[in-house]
Amino acid sequence: MTILVTGIAGFIGMHVAANLLARGEAVIGVDNFNDYYPVALKEARVAELRRIGGDQLILHRTDIGDEAALAATLKGTTFDRIVHLAAQAGVRYSIDNPAAYLRSNLAGHLNILELARHRGVRHLVYASSSSVYGANRNMPFRVEDRADHPVSLYAATKRAGELMSETYAHLFRLPQTGLRFFTVYGPWGRPDMALWKFTASILAGRPIDVYNHGDMKRDFTYIDDIVAGVIASLNNPPADDGAEKAGGFTTPHRLYNIGNNRPEPLMDLIGEIERACGRKAELNLLPMQDGDVYETFADIDAIRCDLGYAPRTAIAVGVPEFVDWFKSAGSRYA
Repeated sequence: MTILVTGIAGFIGMHVAANLLARGEAVIGVDNFNDYYPVALKEARVAELRRIGGDQLILHRTDIGDEAALAATLKGTTFDRIVHLAAQAGVRYSIDNPAAYLRSNLAGHLNILELARHRGVRHLVYASSSSVYGANRNMPFRVEDRADHPVSLYAATKRAGELMSETYAHLFRLPQTGLRFFTVYGPWGRPDMALWKFTASILAGRPIDVYNHGDMKRDFTYIDDIVAGVIASLNNPPADDGAEKAGGFTTPHRLYNIGNNRPEPLMDLIGEIERACGRKAELNLLPMQDGDVYETFADIDAIRCDLGYAPRTAIAVGVPEFVDWFKSAGSRYA
């Protein structure tokens, strides 16, 4: 059967769709191609998907936040599973543009839930974020931890999406898996992420802005490891058996962290970029930004136990992969 992928022109959406197309699945893709970062990069991702999947890919340029437009676009189409990755991304952008998050992350998520409910889909896999842990100081972050102290609107909308999903799992027994992604990076990545910004600036001989004076840690997760977790989740929907699942739910709904299970000091990441670029960075040391957190660290015991998930890519491998791609293709979108 066909799989609906929202946010297909995005970083993670493109890679998930490429995996599905490569294994012979038919994919219906939805994306609004907004200008949060260069649309040319999104168009290039889709061109790559067309090269991989040919006529197995059907693309719709539609905003999931527009209920009527989404319904009209998908009228007459058939799909039995959904991978919902469309969202307005960015912690810092949410401070200046809150309405974008209301439309995409709240109204958009609700529209996808309604679509899944009325189509009777077998499984809805949706993107959440490590940002939901907010001010939580317990390390590593566990899916059972409380997530009610967000430090950004982006985080609040992603947590709200999880709660809406639990409501639909309870009321309509809709099978769902929510995935809390931890600092995803790799080829075809996003220009607003630190790895892209640092690489572009170092190669151009510009200084890089380093917040909290470099004293931060992130659970950097390579895109191939993220995709492996998404596909494993998609292939194994939660049962409606009343048993408690990851995240504490007894409905057919579960939450997983997808991370590398290893927080890396920010200065170590910069060192790997310097080695891959073959030049030193000029550092502009700055205080912590609003909405940011000191450390992220994914406890992946639940997804490891349930689905055999095992991340394989250290930053010493993943960072050079990104830098090589950036030099050959990514720099044109910088």
